[in-house]
Amino acid sequence: MSIVSAIVLFAVIWFMVLFVVLPIRLETQGDVGEKVPGTHAGSPASSFSMKRKARLTTIWAVVLWAAISAVILWGGIGVRDLDFFNRMDDAGEAG
Repeated sequence: MSIVSAIVLFAVIWFMVLFVVLPIRLETQGDVGEKVPGTHAGSPASSFSMKRKARLTTIWAVVLWAAISAVILWGGIGVRDLDFFNRMDDAGEAG
């Protein structure tokens, strides 16, 4: 795996983890009962900390990235191992 591939893999994992982490322990203005005029009731309340979410996302992304990178570099699991319907065996046959 090249350095560019590793960076792209980390970026994809980081954003996927971010979308999982964002709604965790989220308190909306509607839940708290302090709706700011002109905002939606589903908007985050003042206790929302993006810095904390980014830190938690980075920690989980590094762990997942290390595990996935290790599997890729190890090479023990390939694309053919994930072919559950045996479609790759018939790839050379026409018709």
